[in-house]
Amino acid sequence: MAKLLIVDDEINIIKTLSSILQDEDHIVYSCRTGEEALEFLRMNDVDLAILDVWLPDVDGIDLLERIKGMYPGVAIVMISGHGSIDIAVKSTKLGAYDFIQKPLAMERIITSVNNALEHMRLLRENIKLKKEFHVDDEMIGNSPKIIEIREIIETAAKTNARVFITGDSGTGKELVARAIYYRSKRSDKPFVKVNCAAIPNELIESELFGHEKGAFTGAINRRMGKFEMANKGTMFLDEVCDMSASAQAKVLRVLQENQFERVGGNETITVDVRVIAATNVDVKKAVEESTFREDLYYRLNVIPIHMPTLTERMEDFPVLVNYFLERFSEEHGIGLKQIDDTGMKELMKHSWPGNVRELKNVIERLSIMVPGEEIGKDDILKHMEAYDYDDMITKDISSLKKAREEFEKDLIVKVLKKNDRNVTLAAKELGIERTNLHRKIKQYNINIDRL
Repeated sequence: MAKLLIVDDEINIIKTLSSILQDEDHIVYSCRTGEEALEFLRMNDVDLAILDVWLPDVDGIDLLERIKGMYPGVAIVMISGHGSIDIAVKSTKLGAYDFIQKPLAMERIITSVNNALEHMRLLRENIKLKKEFHVDDEMIGNSPKIIEIREIIETAAKTNARVFITGDSGTGKELVARAIYYRSKRSDKPFVKVNCAAIPNELIESELFGHEKGAFTGAINRRMGKFEMANKGTMFLDEVCDMSASAQAKVLRVLQENQFERVGGNETITVDVRVIAATNVDVKKAVEESTFREDLYYRLNVIPIHMPTLTERMEDFPVLVNYFLERFSEEHGIGLKQIDDTGMKELMKHSWPGNVRELKNVIERLSIMVPGEEIGKDDILKHMEAYDYDDMITKDISSLKKAREEFEKDLIVKVLKKNDRNVTLAAKELGIERTNLHRKIKQYNINIDRL
């Protein structure tokens, strides 16, 4: 649910738009002049404004510029019955998300509003991530391999070249992707992450490229894909080797031509997206086994970065430990603790199959659970006794299945809520049989009455 403001002097336009957008579960306000709109914005928070170009008191383009200057977080869609290409171009240059000619096609309005809101959500999320970003979390240290990776990041960030990051789980692949993005010329544009392993094969193409209304059962509206959302920005394809063969072919075309069509559509969409990919599998083996396209691999692998395991950079181990001790002391408001020599030696005995991510979790546990200021060997043994490494490895192997199940459960819950818990309507939107949906509801222990 979003708060929308319609600014138009035609009462019939306001009534029609209000009715349609309220049916989409948005809160809709309206004003009939530019000055009235500015006064409203001074007193109220709004997520998106629909502005008519021709208003009785001010020029809509001037109003657009003033609103964007004072309230940059408000998305804007321009409408006009007397528009021209020049006005449309000027609107988008001044920050309008879209320009729509009257008479208004309601489906176009709904799609534009929803896409604009999603675009602004991504921008806000990126700003939040920048504030929370711990620049050197898993790159703390001065081992030769980490120094080399920092140098590659600085070099790659200055370009638009594609980057392919490989390495075991927990080594910091996403951290590297974000570090490149934050240092790039695209840092003020969207950073869109897609976990290819977490999305079922039948949904991955719609997720990446969007779909048209009626493209498949349940496609009740046009939907913007991740590539459109990432236009002018950066796309991070995590676990890219888990992508379906069909999706791989379409991604290859985007990399070659910067173009694609939505699922079920004929309109060719052109985008400018920098792609950073990552995987924890042996890529060359995946190519040899024909599970990953060789031509796609070479397109992605312009600048390769391989993340070392924690055991390959043990000279950084004490520095990492002390960094995490300081960080969790601050985060949890507890006194700063130290690990003595016996404790450090005990920690370094472990094989650390979960790499830096695992070390981070262990240090957080020790920081919280050990009451004294100093953590020794006995504390390590006590709090690591229940830490079953074999079990952790098993969980890591099953993480793909778990991620897929979590994605499917979240999607089912979302669609059930959207359809007021009506299983028949939800099944239709999801494109599955009603009996199949009932089975999945039972499988995931979804309590419909509590949604």
